[in-house]
This record gives sequence, C-alpha cells and structure tokens, in this order.
Amino acid sequence: MPPSNTTRLPSTQHAKLAPLLYLLSGGALLGLSTNLAKFANDAQLSALSFLYWSISGAALILMALAVYRRNLPPVTIHTVEYYLISALLGVAGANLLFFSAIPHVGAGFVALIITLPPLLTYVGALTLKMERFRLLRAAGVLSALAGAFTLAFHKLSAPDADYLWIFLALVGPVLLAIGNLYRTLRWPVGVSSDALAPGMLIAASLILLAVGQLPNFSLHVPTDRYLPIVLITVQAVVFAGQFLLLFLLQKSGGPVLLSLLGSVGAVVGVPVAILLQGETAPEGLLLGILLIGAGITLLNIGKIKQSPSQQSANKKSQHQGKAMTSHVRLGKKR
Repeated sequence: MPPSNTTRLPSTQHAKLAPLLYLLSGGALLGLSTNLAKFANDAQLSALSFLYWSISGAALILMALAVYRRNLPPVTIHTVEYYLISALLGVAGANLLFFSAIPHVGAGFVALIITLPPLLTYVGALTLKMERFRLLRAAGVLSALAGAFTLAFHKLSAPDADYLWIFLALVGPVLLAIGNLYRTLRWPVGVSSDALAPGMLIAASLILLAVGQLPNFSLHVPTDRYLPIVLITVQAVVFAGQFLLLFLLQKSGGPVLLSLLGSVGAVVGVPVAILLQGETAPEGLLLGILLIGAGITLLNIGKIKQSPSQQSANKKSQHQGKAMTSHVRLGKKR
C-alpha cells in the first residue's frame, strides 16, 4: 500500500501545478504576441495579412503535431460548430480588433485591455452556475481588474487618446470572455485539447481568408525583404504554443482561470513594449503589476483550497450545458 501513496502524490501535485504553469506560459506568449504585431505594423504588414498567415502557420504546426500523435480533429456537426464559433470569438474576431488597434493605441495598451475578460467571464460563470461563489477567487478577479484599470486609466485620460480605436479595442475582451464560456459549455465530449486546437485555428484561418476577399482588405505580404517572413514565422510558433496552452488551461483550470491569461500577458507585454518598442511607461505600472500578481495568486489559492466535493460539483455544472444540448438533440430525433 505505501508504494501506491508515493505514486499518487506526484500526480496530485502535478494536477495542482499544471494550470498555473499553463497560465504563466500561455500568458507570456500572449504578451509577446501583441508586441510582434507592433513590429509587423512597422514592417508594413497589415493586421489582417499578419494575422492570417501566422494563424495559418500555427494551424499547420498543430495539425502536424496531431498527425504525429494520431489524434486528428474530429469532424462532426458539433465539432465544426465548435471550431467556427470558437475561432470567430477567441481568435479571428478578437485578435483582428487587437492587431488593427495597435498602430493607433500602442502595443502596451492592447496588452493591458486583454486583462479585462476575468470579470465578464466570472460573472458569466456564476450566472450559468459553472462556478460557485468563493471569496478568495472573487477577490482575485477584483484584484486583477483593479490592476488593469490602474494601468488603463492614464491611457484613457491622455489628451491625444484615440477614442474610436480605444472603443474598438475594448470590444475584443468582450469577445474573449464570451469565447471562454462558450468553449467550456460546448466542449465536445471525449475530445482532447490537442485535437481541438488545430481545428479551431483552421476555422480561424478560413474566416480570415474570407475577410481578405472583401473590398479594401488584403492578405499581401511584402517579399522584397526577409523581415515580414521572419515575423510571420515567429508569430506562427507563438500562436501554436499559445492556443495549445489555452485549451490545456481551459480543461484543467476552467474559464475563470483561463481569462487571467490576459493579466499575465500584460505583465510581460507592457515591459516589452516599453523596452523594445520605445513606448512610454504608463503611470501606476508597479502598482498595477502588483495587483495583477495578487489576483493570480488569490485565484490559484482559491482553486487549490476547493474541497473534492466542490471540485466534483463544479465539473458537474460545467457539463450541464453539454447534457442539455444532448437531450435537445435526442428530442428532435424522436
């Protein structure tokens, strides 16, 4: 009997630490991604072309990984719906808004506003009974939001603020929050993270390809120099890692912890924008980062302190949406 206890302990510790590792790694890649978009704009790459080609490259990378693991994305009515809606909300729609806004509001500001989905996601999760109210986790969300608002306030009050692009950029977090909830509620039963991620990116690539056919949009990439190709290649690798980690975090940590990817992204993205992009450091940067860090800590403590019965109840509530959908479909068949 003792050997079984020693073998269970590492797996239990890994299960507790894995969501935090996914969060930190995925958030770091997200922060890097916003800065790469600023470099791409400086290299005369449009937001649409940069996003389309890098998403397509990431889809190829993850598809190759899925082939290697013999775990291809399943193609059913449910999964195709899942790929398309997830891609529209969390990939094509949100990122196109963010990347288009960066030349007007800066990479640092975009890195800040992607910290806003936690409150929307948390309220939605409570409303849909996907999450039970717990003081520590609520305090974590509020702390992270306080950090984000501390950093964003000075940007909004600047005399040269471009309010149109600020508003359009702020639509992105709303799409991300809805996407976080949708992916959890509609997660196809029995399908793994590394099968869903390439399916979603392929769908996002097709959506962006369709947008590129509209008037005044282009997927053109300058080929007279190497920098645009290098940036697209690096972004493709970043996207591949970011969205694979997103699904792993979604499965292990739930939609609320997932929504903190933006908070970690801001901690990475804002300093990079200041040091490498030459952007002005926002006032209250240190306080904002401390509040965001405290929020991440409180959310993780709140998750670890859940009792087994609470964890079981939360998992059960996350599957209620799937069960309800299944009953509706059975009723239609009858």
